Amino acid sequence: MYQSLHTTLIGPKATPFEVQIRTWDMHRVAEYGIAAHWAYKEANKNKKSTVVVQDDKLSWIRETLEWQKELQDPDEFLKTLKTELFEDEVYVFTPRGDIKVLPRGATPIDFAYNIHAEVGHKMVGCKINSKMMPIVTKLHNGDIVEVVTSDTSKGPSRDWLKFVKSTSARNRILQWFKKTQREENIVKGKELIDKEIKRIGMNHSDLFKPEWVQVALDRYKYLSLDDMFASVGFGAISPVKIIARILEEYRKEHKEEEIEEKIEELSKPRVNQNKSSKTGIIVKGIDNCLVKLSKCCNPLPGDSIIGYITKGRGVSVHRSDCVNVKDLLSEEGRMIDVAWYTEAKASYNVDIEVLSNDRNGLLADIIKELSNVKVTLIEVNSKVNKNKTVLTELTLELESLDELNKALKSLRKVDSVYEVRRKK
Repeated sequence: MYQSLHTTLIGPKATPFEVQIRTWDMHRVAEYGIAAHWAYKEANKNKKSTVVVQDDKLSWIRETLEWQKELQDPDEFLKTLKTELFEDEVYVFTPRGDIKVLPRGATPIDFAYNIHAEVGHKMVGCKINSKMMPIVTKLHNGDIVEVVTSDTSKGPSRDWLKFVKSTSARNRILQWFKKTQREENIVKGKELIDKEIKRIGMNHSDLFKPEWVQVALDRYKYLSLDDMFASVGFGAISPVKIIARILEEYRKEHKEEEIEEKIEELSKPRVNQNKSSKTGIIVKGIDNCLVKLSKCCNPLPGDSIIGYITKGRGVSVHRSDCVNVKDLLSEEGRMIDVAWYTEAKASYNVDIEVLSNDRNGLLADIIKELSNVKVTLIEVNSKVNKNKTVLTELTLELESLDELNKALKSLRKVDSVYEVRRKK
């Protein structure tokens, strides 16, 4: 169905760009998707379609059926089908000037797998327009993308599935996990299913009768129990769907029990699915990520925070009002959502400044006031200026913003103190 002429030119700043000359039929495909093109053709039944067009249609259908076999989950297949039919596209270049067409919102991960599966599997970094960038950066029209690979790469990360937009990249990543980590996926799948069973107050033995499990295997077309566990383990299907199907069989023999409540409980999202780092920070969409609290602003639980993807040092977390944030915001694609993990307590160091007039016993009174509100003092540095004013710098160990505000309020009561502020 492709009816378009292309030529690539080099602009005045050595940036390649593409010109397309296409038919109105091709324009409809590009703007509204394959489905709209077919509908337009059907409206003109008096016009005979060529055998070539019909073959192209059948080829696309065959490819779609292959996706269905790989995905197995009907909901996931439907989502994929909608994406392929209606998703807008983004045009990017290889360093040689070759054009790659990807779904809008695609990342360098999609780009790598578009070149070849092995390139994607060995990917360790990327350059966008000659600059090293995170591999989850969204690509824009005209970007020149270079994939950095390594033979020592351990393969794709499960987190990549949260960022890829193209069906081919998603399928190749899933197939990699399916082939290389089958035993690990079987164990993980069992654990995920058992967690969901415990969440609804039941035991594995209550549900996993062979005849009930067989119904679930037949429903999702698995040849064995291990195939099902492996599929759950590498994320092809959720454990909730497996358990919900088995519960339907369970209900037939236990009509007196309130199974509806358990099914409803299964449908509720799990709380705190994101794992917090040792710093007490959740990086949204990524588990087990290296996180570092920025020393330039020392954020505390309760502060509004933002995350910045550094080069090789994970995610750096800053207060939203940090003086360095303006510079970071100018680097598009490197900001990421972060949040405090509220269920686990942790201690954080905070620097504050106390401005006061000089007098005898001033420092002793400051330390005493901190002791009264049960705040741990880590470090203190006091300096008397020529005009007889004193700058006292304190490092406190705190658990929350409330504790900080309590300490600041207490220090303001000290005689001769005229200003207390958090160090920026």
